[in-house]
Amino acid sequence: MRSASKYLILSLVLAFVSMVGAYFVQTSGNDVEVKDLRFETPSGHLLSALLFKPKGVSEEDKAPGIVTSHGWYNNREMQDLNNVELARRGYVVISIDMYGHGNSDPVEPSEWQKRGTGMYDAVELLADLPYVDHERIGVTGHSNGARAANWSVLEDNKKPEEERLISSVLLVANDAMYTNDPGEPLYWSMRNGDQEYANMYGTRDVGIVAAKYDEFFFRSLTENGTVTPPRDYIDTDYAQSFLHFGVDPSEIKEDRESYKIYKEGVNGEEAMRVIYNPNQIHPWNHFSSSVVTSLLDYFDESIGAPESIDSSNQIWQWKVLFNFLGLVAFFIFVVSFTKVLLNTSTFSSLKATESAVASAAPRGVGKAWFWGGLLVSAIVSGWSYLALFTWSATNRPDFFPQAPVYYIGVWSAVMGVVTIVILFLSYMFFSKKEGLDLRATGVWISLRSLWKTILLALLVTVSAFGLVFVADYFFTTDFRIWVLTIKAFTPDKLLIALKYLPFFLLFYVANSISVNCFNYVATGKKEWINTALMALFNGLSAIVIVAIQYTHFFIEGDVFFTNISNIAGIWLFPIIVVIPLAAIITRKLYRVTKNPYLGGIIYAIIVTVMMVSNTLTQL
Repeated sequence: MRSASKYLILSLVLAFVSMVGAYFVQTSGNDVEVKDLRFETPSGHLLSALLFKPKGVSEEDKAPGIVTSHGWYNNREMQDLNNVELARRGYVVISIDMYGHGNSDPVEPSEWQKRGTGMYDAVELLADLPYVDHERIGVTGHSNGARAANWSVLEDNKKPEEERLISSVLLVANDAMYTNDPGEPLYWSMRNGDQEYANMYGTRDVGIVAAKYDEFFFRSLTENGTVTPPRDYIDTDYAQSFLHFGVDPSEIKEDRESYKIYKEGVNGEEAMRVIYNPNQIHPWNHFSSSVVTSLLDYFDESIGAPESIDSSNQIWQWKVLFNFLGLVAFFIFVVSFTKVLLNTSTFSSLKATESAVASAAPRGVGKAWFWGGLLVSAIVSGWSYLALFTWSATNRPDFFPQAPVYYIGVWSAVMGVVTIVILFLSYMFFSKKEGLDLRATGVWISLRSLWKTILLALLVTVSAFGLVFVADYFFTTDFRIWVLTIKAFTPDKLLIALKYLPFFLLFYVANSISVNCFNYVATGKKEWINTALMALFNGLSAIVIVAIQYTHFFIEGDVFFTNISNIAGIWLFPIIVVIPLAAIITRKLYRVTKNPYLGGIIYAIIVTVMMVSNTLTQL
């Protein structure tokens, strides 16, 4: 009890440090006001956004404005690095949740392109703010956020030239509009001769951040039908036409370079074009100091930074650190708060009379069952992840409004069933003969204990997410690092979570039983070695797939697994952390309860809510 209380206090202290520290960084020491916006737009939908307003800007001293956007399956906070650095240099920034993401309303897929998936609505709001210089408004976004920027330019082009709002565009991790027909696909039909190179941006300044190992974009067909890898993008006709302001490549006399700004007169006004080629993958663009440097240099050259701060002087990494501390605090809180509640009269019956300990190391046939079960599970996990992608994409019922969560959920359910089958076979053909007691290990529990377990799991998860909402309400921050995020959410996400929760319950409860009731054995001299081994095998298939995918990409210039969308490979990044962590969290709770269901249910709820609050919701 004393140890659990100490860790509970530690978690609360870390959470508070996280909130205050992240707030201090994103406000540049309270020099930037950050507001959480919700507003009805001309599109007829509610749009969620963060507004960063530097101190000192006013109607008499206007500042340039920039709208930033995340990519598909993300949210507004994913632009933190850009928001922090732009705001501290005096820009007014609006960072949006695109429609269907974060706290914004979902819309029909047919409406995604209209109004730039919400970006152009934000541009018009920005232009109406009395302290924003509407002659200097820029847009930027990552991946489909960049596509939203392109769509916003098309929306802006509908206005008379003198009334257009967007003066500068930086596309991060997505192609430009190279031709006079920017529909889908952008450039594959060029070989059919039905499109012409053109400058769709007019007098606007435009830049592109094109990573050399981008999983999705910056490819083109060659004359012999092969595809150019993204690391060769700068030498393609599309890149050269872009840098030459839409000129047909056959008329270009000299090639232009990356990281060099080119300026020309367009309709009597000077415009600029530039391409940046960082040596990184698609998702790393929104976690990269070099990309931030390029972004700051670009907008300073294009619309001018009110505050002169060198682009290499960056502080967003400190916000990452503080947000990460919050993530650590969250999971320490989950474990320690559970242990504290187990010492209360209400839940004390769930606490074991003595701590669970590892059973003897397996020998002979037992060793074969132990290692064989782990290996078979890992192999089936990797195979099923790859095999289920196409099936889930074509067989998702409308009842499930989030495609990524459905895919991961179905995969999780399949692996839950596979785990149960392996455990059943292990028990029937080996463990039962060796004296494994299902009741003593916690596989069988009374109905009353199960209901108490569920109640305790709900109390712990609600309390843990309460910390997140405190961070959001008082400090406009959350807990995250890169693609691993725990954030506040709107009530509709709870209803969506209930739809997906059974998938994850099946997996994480089965996984907890496997890790703690069947595979909690002496491995080496230290007990933690077994926990580490369970964590490793939990994430082994994801680690192997990612290793193969990107080793091939870096050597050959493109990804290895071509039978699935490249987004499926990227979705494995958080899984590499989330699933191994399950073994650690459930083991810590099992040791004091001999109840595998408690940790499995708690973790399933957390993962489900994390997933549904950080992706695209479709109508």
